[in-house]
Amino acid sequence: MFAFLIRTSLRQRLIVLGISLLLVVYGVLTVRQMPVDVFPDLNKPTVTLMTEAGGMAPEEVEQLVTFPIESGMNGMPGVTRVRSVSGIGLSIIYVEFEWGSDIYRNRQQISERLNLVREQLPPGVVPQMGPISSIMGEILLIALPADPAKVSAMQVREYADWVMRPRLLTIPGIAQVTPIGGEVRQYRVEIRPAQLQALGVEREKLEGALRDFGANTSGGFLESQGREYLIRQIGRTSRLQDLQNVVVSVKNGQAILLSQVADVKIAPALKRGDAGYNGKPAVILSVQKQPSADSVTLTREVEHAIAELQQSLPAGIEAPQFLFKQANFIENSVRNVQEALRDGAILVAVVLFLFLLNVRTTLISLTAIPVSLLATALVFHYFGLSINTMTLGGLAIAIGELVDDAVVGVENVLRRLKLNSALAVPRPVAEVIASATLEVRSAIVYATVIIVLVFVPLFVLPGIEGRLFSPLGVAYIVSILASMIVSVTLTPVMAYYLLPRMKQMGHGDSWLVSHLKRWDAKLLHWSFGHTGALLLTAVLAVVLATATIPFFPRSFLPDFNEGTLTVNVVLNPGTSLAESNRIGVLAEQIVASVPEVTQVGRRTGRAELDEHAEGVHYTEMDVDLKVSERSRSVIIQDIRTRLGVLPAASNVGQPISHRLDHLLSGVRAQIALKVYGDDLDTLRTLAADLRTRLTQVHGLTDLQIEKQVLIPQIKIHIDYDKLGRYGVAPGALLVSLQQMVEGERITQIVEGNRRFDLVVRLPEKDRGLHALQNLMIETPTGAVPLSSLATIEDGDGPNQVSRENSRRRIVLSANTDGSDMAKVVADIRAEIAGKALPEGYSVSLEGQFQAQEQASRLIAMLAMLSLTMIFLVLYSRYRSTALTLIIMGNIPLALVGSVIALWISGQPLSVAALVGFITLTGIATRNGILKISHYINLCAFEGEQFGRALIVRGSLERLTPVLMTALVAAFALVPLLVSADAPGKEILHPVAVVIFGGLVSSTLLDTFLTPLMFWRWGEKPLARLLAAKVGEEQPEAF
Repeated sequence: MFAFLIRTSLRQRLIVLGISLLLVVYGVLTVRQMPVDVFPDLNKPTVTLMTEAGGMAPEEVEQLVTFPIESGMNGMPGVTRVRSVSGIGLSIIYVEFEWGSDIYRNRQQISERLNLVREQLPPGVVPQMGPISSIMGEILLIALPADPAKVSAMQVREYADWVMRPRLLTIPGIAQVTPIGGEVRQYRVEIRPAQLQALGVEREKLEGALRDFGANTSGGFLESQGREYLIRQIGRTSRLQDLQNVVVSVKNGQAILLSQVADVKIAPALKRGDAGYNGKPAVILSVQKQPSADSVTLTREVEHAIAELQQSLPAGIEAPQFLFKQANFIENSVRNVQEALRDGAILVAVVLFLFLLNVRTTLISLTAIPVSLLATALVFHYFGLSINTMTLGGLAIAIGELVDDAVVGVENVLRRLKLNSALAVPRPVAEVIASATLEVRSAIVYATVIIVLVFVPLFVLPGIEGRLFSPLGVAYIVSILASMIVSVTLTPVMAYYLLPRMKQMGHGDSWLVSHLKRWDAKLLHWSFGHTGALLLTAVLAVVLATATIPFFPRSFLPDFNEGTLTVNVVLNPGTSLAESNRIGVLAEQIVASVPEVTQVGRRTGRAELDEHAEGVHYTEMDVDLKVSERSRSVIIQDIRTRLGVLPAASNVGQPISHRLDHLLSGVRAQIALKVYGDDLDTLRTLAADLRTRLTQVHGLTDLQIEKQVLIPQIKIHIDYDKLGRYGVAPGALLVSLQQMVEGERITQIVEGNRRFDLVVRLPEKDRGLHALQNLMIETPTGAVPLSSLATIEDGDGPNQVSRENSRRRIVLSANTDGSDMAKVVADIRAEIAGKALPEGYSVSLEGQFQAQEQASRLIAMLAMLSLTMIFLVLYSRYRSTALTLIIMGNIPLALVGSVIALWISGQPLSVAALVGFITLTGIATRNGILKISHYINLCAFEGEQFGRALIVRGSLERLTPVLMTALVAAFALVPLLVSADAPGKEILHPVAVVIFGGLVSSTLLDTFLTPLMFWRWGEKPLARLLAAKVGEEQPEAF
């Protein structure tokens, strides 16, 4: 096939050039339209069910709402985990499905199950499915600062709710816009029970009168004098005076107005969250994108929409500020990796020129880079992959190898053309080029097949690490395959046009190559006399390197450098929103005093549409940092120390890293220790005991117990005996109390496109413990105080109840201070094992380390499979175990350099480093293939005999391509080695360190070890191969 491809390409030279040019142009156009993101699609299919349940206590929410829905979700096909949080008046259930399942099908299944569950829920309680959003979905936080002296918090919130939010939701790709902060306008009717009784007005009548307030009704059509009229009855109004004058009853011909029995006012609705910006009150909008949307394009569209809105801002509202912009991190990351690609290509060109000292050969080799990269981009586009740090990283790592095939081909073509020009009767140029390309084609193809085989483990990785690294593997494999095709089509054609008429055809090697060959010849002659000692030293080095691997610190992924921090400040549950706000503002001011901080946005509690069940005691701050001399870890430690003065627990992380943690364990921290059981008090006691014991574990920071504690409650216990005496139905009393104390939404008042709730409830002063005892309740025998029907006490109850897989649970969360994750986890496990748990209670340890452990085990197992497949491929070619093992000997030689490089750079053994080892295996075997194939070809086609002369000649002739390909691959990684913590490079740096170190050691050691191993064990296999070739009419090159 390849012989046909090479000869056809040389015959149809212009067509090959035309197709290549077309590919480049089309590739460039495609790349400009491809979506750009920070990571590949990491969304584990998850459906969020939110159920608002008025002011129900967490116990009631758990029993009446969460448990029935949870039971309905369990046992559904594809469900891997069901988590829930029952808070005050709110149930949030997360249903997680298997990776790769169709989210729309999942939602359909849940919708069907919900229809069955609805009958079991309390009346008026309706579960809502959250929009399809992405784990990396929060792409923007927009702060809307306002001057309290010029504009009220209510006006700012109305502008956010009714102008900004609808405008942003019109942008395709936006899933949700969640405002928090300010005040939501509410028409409130605060009834005066004493007045109602004095005037003899039932509360039901008052509610009935309000139910149809401010509505329009229709009157049908009227035909008159050949025209048609539409009749409308217009009662719509939003004036407070009109509401006050509503007639609620008529007694003795006298109308009783609403204002006589209630206080009517516009008041802020009860809120469970607030926000601030740079220490001042503000409204913050969180913008969520849909999973497939392009973050950068979407951000630009949002910026454009905000710029339009800015031109007509109401008085007092300041220009919206972007508090967190994921696009900045994406652009920085992608730009850094693109620069690494560019710089890598430049270094490749420099190395090639130094070896070849020839512009034409360098140019031919370099054309493989743009053609291969753009061909890869077209494949990405076809499969719907985005441009992200991982796909670009795959290309950045591969860029050195992209020219390898072309370099090997061009170098051989040039050598053969020089030999041909020295002949008395030179052969035709096209024939020389075709045969020279075919000569090395076998080695190129086998090396490429092995690289593809090596990457198989990446595609079998489960979970988040599989999602993260598979695109890197796809990018690498596709670009390498593209470069192989380029090397047998475009490279021979360009060689035909550029090389034959070269002036330097008669010249020898470049100065650098001739010196290297002289040194290599000396080294080889010396090493033949010390074969045993050198081989023994190499074995010892490999054993020593392997022995040090278990002592490496472990981590899942390197830390990202996002330029933004997420700071959580958690007070004791039961703290009021006002107090939480006060501490939150202090925390903002403390963080803002750190020199590197440019802006701080704060969100306290929970927004009305938020999918997180955070109480009002929870504050999350988003902190923007500027570049400074201090490292990120020092800045984080500084913030932690400063926040230590507050009476609150604080946790400092980064937005995207937090979300990855949340995806892995459902907790926003690196390590999550979950305690399962049935009794909340026992769970709290066990968690407190574990926390005390875990404080002794070295390397743990931010150790916190999930805030599931008792909060103050006013409990009204109804007395059934007394109710019977007064003739009151228990259900009617409970409903009546709920409507008066919590408040009841009667209707909505419409004002243009804005809608505001009309709520009837008791005044704030009548909702306290003592006031409730004196609340007059209507009975058939007359009005009596509530204390005659029920006992009212000051008690406590849980602030929220968390469940996972149908069991109650409490979580201890923690981060590491950067020390060895594996050691920390081992210490935690030892602490857990040290004390038995009560019957029916269990503990599970989850988080990043769990993913790292699973990935390491799987990679180790699949690496053995890959090595077996490599062995079989090489054996099928060389028909000799000895030759196959000599070639594969380069792999352990590469391991030595990788281990040394990891120790020198201080990198932990992460999944990224393991990916580096995988990549290295493929590159390292290439050198052995090139050398061994050439030794065999010299004997088979050029009459050489086995001996030192053959090995020295073969090694020197292959020195240039072997050194060039290795150095090109190594130098292409230099941009990823420097500035290790630059955004986008953090995850690729360990990969580059491993490959660079391995290439250096395997290339240096291969220079003399492969020839020595061939000298020691290669004679018999070579004789067998040559004997097998004798009968063939057209023997094929190895």
